[in-house]
Amino acid sequence: MNPTTTTPSPPSSSSSSSSSSSSPQTLLELINNLLSLLLLSSLSVKSFTGRWQVLHSKLTSLRSSLSSLSSSTHWSDNPLLLSLLPSLHSTLHRLSTLSQQCSFPSFSGGKLLMQSDLDMASSSLSNSLHDLDLLLRSGVLHHSNAIVLSHPGPSSTKEDLGFFVRDLFTRLQIGGIEFKKKALESLLQLLTQDDEKSKSATLVAKEGNVAYLIHLLDFNDNLIREHATTAISVLASANDESRKTVFEEGGLGPLLRILETGSTSLKEKASAAVEAITADPENAWAISAYGGVLILIEACRSGSTVTQAHATGAIRNVASVEEIKNSLAEEGAVTVLIQVLISGTSSAQEKAAHCIAKLASSGEYFRALIIRERGLQRLLHLIQDSSSSDTLEHVVRTISCLSTLDSISRILSSSTTFIVQLGELLKHGNLILQQISASLLATLSISDGNKRAIGGCMGSLVKLMESPKPVGLQESAAEALVSLLTVRSNRKELARDEKSVMRLMQMLDPKNELVCKKFPVMVVAAVVSGGSQGCRKRLVAAGAQNHLQRLAEMEVAGAKKALQKLSGNRLKTIFSRTWRE
Repeated sequence: MNPTTTTPSPPSSSSSSSSSSSSPQTLLELINNLLSLLLLSSLSVKSFTGRWQVLHSKLTSLRSSLSSLSSSTHWSDNPLLLSLLPSLHSTLHRLSTLSQQCSFPSFSGGKLLMQSDLDMASSSLSNSLHDLDLLLRSGVLHHSNAIVLSHPGPSSTKEDLGFFVRDLFTRLQIGGIEFKKKALESLLQLLTQDDEKSKSATLVAKEGNVAYLIHLLDFNDNLIREHATTAISVLASANDESRKTVFEEGGLGPLLRILETGSTSLKEKASAAVEAITADPENAWAISAYGGVLILIEACRSGSTVTQAHATGAIRNVASVEEIKNSLAEEGAVTVLIQVLISGTSSAQEKAAHCIAKLASSGEYFRALIIRERGLQRLLHLIQDSSSSDTLEHVVRTISCLSTLDSISRILSSSTTFIVQLGELLKHGNLILQQISASLLATLSISDGNKRAIGGCMGSLVKLMESPKPVGLQESAAEALVSLLTVRSNRKELARDEKSVMRLMQMLDPKNELVCKKFPVMVVAAVVSGGSQGCRKRLVAAGAQNHLQRLAEMEVAGAKKALQKLSGNRLKTIFSRTWRE
């Protein structure tokens, strides 16, 4: 040992043991004294010099942090230091002992044990540095009201709220179990204010450490996991900004793990978060990266009613991604979704119906899967059972996709119950339901008896022809109406319906630019196609002849033929009358 170098003596053990009961000011003084000695001794060690160089760098950083700490206005009042400073003092005391043991050129003890001790002390020092840095960066040491974590009132400024969130997350990351629990309770109180939920979520996403909150999803304390999962679920569901933060900070993987292995309560909250995250198409692809397809299907199959509804919603969200769509088919999602249509809640049924509609529109492979799983029968029952217009819309859309198969088209065409249901949807459904129903009526091969059975919906079809939106509605309504008008009694019924005739005349009027003229022309031609004098007279009296004359001059498709049918031929009329007599 160099005679000019003196190794500082470590503080006594009694000094270390009494640190936990000392005031913050006394503790900081003890720590600074120890630090000064260590900065010297770490340069004079003779063994494990590489590790001590790293420790010296950390001790230098610690000196800078402690200087900033002592210059903070209210540092001694912060409750987090009551656990942080004793822990730091203990670490420095341990390092002081180790530095004395390493002060001789030839180390006589167990080298592996010393290396382990130095690494553990270095890790503890890094943790203390991290916590100190977090405290300093949060700014809470400059506020006297950081002593008690109180919920900001309604009149709180944006700055007050920002401080509250920063202080809250500081306590989450530095404090012990009780600090974490109280901080999470305050966070949930902030996030679950009904009138401020979205604003609070944005604030937390901006000012808080969402990545650490996600880390708590795997914490070994049940209450902390529960609170953290609830908070993440609220953040994921509140708005686009907070949802994006949860996803970008890596929240999807831990949420899927909870959905797979958590308690019922945790699964319900995690499933809500996963549904919200996958609602963004830019996030939906990531489900496959975490093996989430099977997890979602299993949650849909065996989860609680709440979990099932959210998991079904998540499956619906990801069904638009081509690669995931194929995985859904391979893993049996169609079977599970159809089961949800049978036994799920109304919310789950709506989401399952939407998902099945998406899959049915994807191609014949999925349509065949749905039919094989007896999906058509369940869909037909659901039209009767469901009172939700959204669910009905998805159900009828799926049936429309399935009807492109000849075998299904024949089944639907021969089902009086289904045809009557379409007629009811035309009269009472929303615009989308009416359009899909009209399109189905136009394409199915319906018997005359069934056409007569739904003759009462013709007025609704005429009314739909007036609507320029959605695109294709006028055409579907006109084609369905022309199909129904192949039956004589329906032609007479429509001609006697003054409101419908008046609407047809308004649509025929060349001045009316909202309606494509070929559609009312088609209907008028269909009404007079049977040669009924009564139908012809009513249309002529309403002014159809003049409108058709002008449309023929404008070369509107079908106008000339319709005009000829409407005008008739006197000789032909006489022969027709004689034949009837």
